[in-house]
Amino acid sequence: MNIGNVRLFKDIVQCKSISRGATRNNISQSAASQHLQELEKQLGTTLLDRTTRPFTVTPAGKLYYEMCREVLRSQEQFQVALEKLKSRVEGTVRVASIYSVGLSDMSRLEAEFGRRHPSAQLSVEYLRPEKVYEAVIGDHADLGLVSYPESTKEVACIQWREEEMAVAVYPAHPLAGRDSVVPQDLKGQDFVAFDEDLPIRREIDHYLKQQSVHVRVVLHFDVVQMIKEAVAWGSGISILPARVMRPEVAQGRLVVIPLESPKLFRPLGIVHRRRHPFNLATQVFLKLLEEQPTEAAQALEVASPAPTL
Repeated sequence: MNIGNVRLFKDIVQCKSISRGATRNNISQSAASQHLQELEKQLGTTLLDRTTRPFTVTPAGKLYYEMCREVLRSQEQFQVALEKLKSRVEGTVRVASIYSVGLSDMSRLEAEFGRRHPSAQLSVEYLRPEKVYEAVIGDHADLGLVSYPESTKEVACIQWREEEMAVAVYPAHPLAGRDSVVPQDLKGQDFVAFDEDLPIRREIDHYLKQQSVHVRVVLHFDVVQMIKEAVAWGSGISILPARVMRPEVAQGRLVVIPLESPKLFRPLGIVHRRRHPFNLATQVFLKLLEEQPTEAAQALEVASPAPTL
């Protein structure tokens, strides 16, 4: 039995699309269709009813899909058991991460992981939060890094760290000279926000509402880098995780002002598929992730330079 063909059928069913399943496996749609026809001919039965849009999986197709999942699970368990017999850590760790975890964080983690385990590789893809969960559920990522993590029937969550949120302003802004601000200082300010469908936007909105603070949302983005750029160009202020602004603070493009009581924190978590055996490389990278909050706490604090007026 060809493992690649087994994975192809599983992906086609999960994607509910022959073309998307083919793309996931780096083959053409015609090649995937030809494989399905040959497979159905060998089994003597129809696996997918293509007369409907999207196609429906026949009872025989459901049986074959479950067998494919079991075969892939057994293959994963075999790889894990085999790697335990080896003395060195090797293989690839696939990580899906939200954008705002920070490229600097991941670069530092990748360098440290490579130093400790030169035979292993780290592959990181940056996605929107919902796409991180999809990547983990679809077995296209071993680990997902998300904010405001949630466990589901398919996904388990490991609490990672909490990041303090702070007010971001451009250096010439009237608030830039303040050592700290209270939420009421933000009333009526032009505000650059996250998109409404993101968890971080809902949490910030809830925080401001609890403090009876109304701001004018002038722009909104789904990527933290765009928010930082908009603030740096003077479009408004924002509330962001303090640590993600370290590069702009060092360049003198942003000023970070701590929020006084009540403070606001963003939880980060590591999500993974339930009952999914980790290879040895993923196990040691997970340990490295869990080390980071304690080891890096001092080094990652943000110190804002004096504003340039």
